Amino acid sequence: MRIGSNPTKANKQLVTSFYHRVIVPVYIPNTEEDYFKEAFPILKYCLQSLLKTVHQKTRVSIINNGCCDDVTTYLKELKTSNVIIDQLLDSDINLGKINAVYSAVKSNVEPLITVTDADVLFLNNWQEAVEKVFIDFPKAGMVAPVPAPVAYKSSFVNSTFYYGFVNRLFKFDTVVNPDALQQFQESIGTQLFKGIHFKKYLILQKREKKAAMGCGHFVVTMRSQVFEKAPPRPSQFKIGGESLKKYIDGPNDAAGYLRLATMDCYARHLGNKEEPWMKPMFDSIVSSDSFGNEQDIDFKVQGISKFSQILGKVGYKLIIRNDFLRRIYFRSKGMNHPEF
Repeated sequence: MRIGSNPTKANKQLVTSFYHRVIVPVYIPNTEEDYFKEAFPILKYCLQSLLKTVHQKTRVSIINNGCCDDVTTYLKELKTSNVIIDQLLDSDINLGKINAVYSAVKSNVEPLITVTDADVLFLNNWQEAVEKVFIDFPKAGMVAPVPAPVAYKSSFVNSTFYYGFVNRLFKFDTVVNPDALQQFQESIGTQLFKGIHFKKYLILQKREKKAAMGCGHFVVTMRSQVFEKAPPRPSQFKIGGESLKKYIDGPNDAAGYLRLATMDCYARHLGNKEEPWMKPMFDSIVSSDSFGNEQDIDFKVQGISKFSQILGKVGYKLIIRNDFLRRIYFRSKGMNHPEF
């Protein structure tokens, strides 16, 4: 039996007073095994630095991706004490990073969505710096708060290459924070960069506006439209595999959006081991009182056309993938080094 009329029928439209959502999948199944032994304090650095640095027009979704009891209890207490966290989604099993992220993406309406691993230290002004790239380069669809000097080699920068090449925006500039890049490389345990990459990176420059070419995705902010280009079915991989390419990198390029990063490093990758530098850096973070850049960001920008994407793909393969032509082109932009 139903009595009366459902009051929600009078106001069917789903609206929000926020425009930026941060999604954090968390998988810490135990705190005893070597790999996860220090993951819990790392998680605390991540979430507490995030809560201190986001502006007032932000809400956070945390996905408990099959965590142990101690971590689950902490996440529940954190949500109860922080209004910024308006979603805590619990799964008894590890859904994998992509499926966990999409469980939140598909149920929210904010036009900007930051996807972050649970081992990121957010520094002051990261959000404002990222959003400024969206303002300065309206066709940006994917922006990271950490530049990656080798990201121009990615297979999913065709739209970015076309836009930068045709508009003559490419140039090489001095790396703003080489120490942070060195720290990032050490944190992932892989020699990702070579000597020249700590000195110069490929950027897009439009008068005084600058953004680094390409980006990684351990923390990245995306337009919500990008996710509409992703496969309709869940990923079969928990981590790695083709999931990041199919559900993050590829959709941004297919939507015709640019893949960029801030010039400076506004976040740190922590890894799974606590180090002496982490607490002093965390302690230096101050709480944000910003209300963001909502009035300055265009949330309805279209990406470049399909035809331009095809031209970008052809041009990228012809110039960037060809060692001889790449060196000629880079030399014209001021870079004459064999490691580029």
